[in-house]
Amino acid sequence: MRQGADCAGGSLRGRQGVGGQGNDRRRQDYNSSFSPLSTSADLQAVSGPAARFFAVVPAAGAGTRLGATQPKQYLALAGKPMLRWSVDALLAVQWIERVLVVAAPGDERAGALLAGVSRVQVLAAGGATRRDSVLAGLRSLAGAGARDDDWVLVHDAARPGLAPSLLARLRDGLGQSAIGGLLSLPVSDTVKRTADDRRSIAATVERERLWLAQTPQMFRLRLLLDALLAHPEVTDEAAAVERAGHAPLLVEGARANFKVTTAEDLELMRALLERR
Repeated sequence: MRQGADCAGGSLRGRQGVGGQGNDRRRQDYNSSFSPLSTSADLQAVSGPAARFFAVVPAAGAGTRLGATQPKQYLALAGKPMLRWSVDALLAVQWIERVLVVAAPGDERAGALLAGVSRVQVLAAGGATRRDSVLAGLRSLAGAGARDDDWVLVHDAARPGLAPSLLARLRDGLGQSAIGGLLSLPVSDTVKRTADDRRSIAATVERERLWLAQTPQMFRLRLLLDALLAHPEVTDEAAAVERAGHAPLLVEGARANFKVTTAEDLELMRALLERR
């Protein structure tokens, strides 16, 4: 685990050696009000009852970049829909009490796909953005009795390659944090920044402190809910927590835990899952 490093998004995702476990170079409504964010240190033991673990899977997106005829989370991979793979990955550990899948309003496919699965709930209340869907999930958990300092793991429906060992690594790496953090990978490729034409190189970027954000991203419930409410422009949970003035921790993930975004990604993930 590394602290104080920069974290980059998925467009720089390296896929050499998919399936490896690290980098060779560097190892319905919620009505309660919330008080302001804690001013305690970002790394400390949290007192009180033992925190519980919940997962939220935002699955309301259309996946238009993939060019498929249906949302990508319902595409079949090695005999199961992608969403089922991602949910099953979270269910593989017993310490996650509930997995809440947030689907689009009117979308009945997730409910049918996961009907009768233990520890899984489907909430058809997703929003126009990932942030909106995650907020809906957090409000549902809080309204159902989850406590302010319980942990919430937010995991992409399009990351079906998550391994149970990564979940254990994330939990162990963040267990004493008052804030939380995320799985991520250090950048291994040389990174170029383009000029305004988006074709010619403007600069080579120092990569030593660049990391690629993955999921799950795991934060205390109240802190994450407040951060997302205050920062609607963000594209992931860690960014909201950063803008709220905190420094999320990085826990090294794995290349196999990449996000399926393109047709090439889909085929790579299919090959990986077929070997499991």
